[in-house]
Amino acid sequence: MKLTASIFLSIAVAAAGAAETAQQRGKRVVEEALKAVGGDAYLAMQDRVESGRAYSFYREKLEGLSIAKIYTRYLAPVPGKISVRERQNFGKDEYAGILFNEQGGWEITFRGARPLEPKRYENWRDGTLRNIFYILRQRLKEPGMDFYSRGSDLYENLPVEIVDITDANGLTVTVYFSQSTKLPVRQTLKRRNPDYKDFDSEETLFAKYRNIGGGVMWPMSIRRQRNGEKLYEIYSESVQINKGLKDDLFTLPSNLKLLPAAK
Repeated sequence: MKLTASIFLSIAVAAAGAAETAQQRGKRVVEEALKAVGGDAYLAMQDRVESGRAYSFYREKLEGLSIAKIYTRYLAPVPGKISVRERQNFGKDEYAGILFNEQGGWEITFRGARPLEPKRYENWRDGTLRNIFYILRQRLKEPGMDFYSRGSDLYENLPVEIVDITDANGLTVTVYFSQSTKLPVRQTLKRRNPDYKDFDSEETLFAKYRNIGGGVMWPMSIRRQRNGEKLYEIYSESVQINKGLKDDLFTLPSNLKLLPAAK
């Protein structure tokens, strides 16, 4: 009788799984990922400071290496709008950096602040809106968000669940979640190239997760590639959250010289 009951239970579980639609499965996988990165503790994260080594590449060759400190502060979510501020400082004394906020982006040096090219700011904005960690923190309840499961597969011999996440504007990111840890390991997206009138394929890989406080999990290794070529890597030595970062870190000082945009 126990064996028969076990068989019936297995059949019932399989039937329930078969009844799950692609949208339901996709949403479930994403909700499991939110729990895996910390659940309520992750949603309560107000800011983050990542410290480590950043590498930039051009045509697969190392172009730059720097000590980097990335400051991030979350704002109240607004559907379809960027609701985060970010400052990337470089060097031991953080003498130079890049600032992104709702108004735009600037390169900051000892000479002053120079506006970034519109394309560079738009790429940051688009990449942020479609970043799985930003989506988990800021966009899950946004109207029009759709989660569509592509099913399970293997990625570099790791069993994964693959989900397409599409917002109300039709922008999609495809995310690979580890079946064992439920954490994101890879995401891909396509972005139109205005110069060649085709699409660039951008891939971001996440690895070496660590509990950075209160059960919040964060990847200490992040690598970004475009059209198969390595662009950027960061290896964080420490990541801290809820440090009470203030507005002045994410706004231009009134006494800072404003430089003309690069031609």
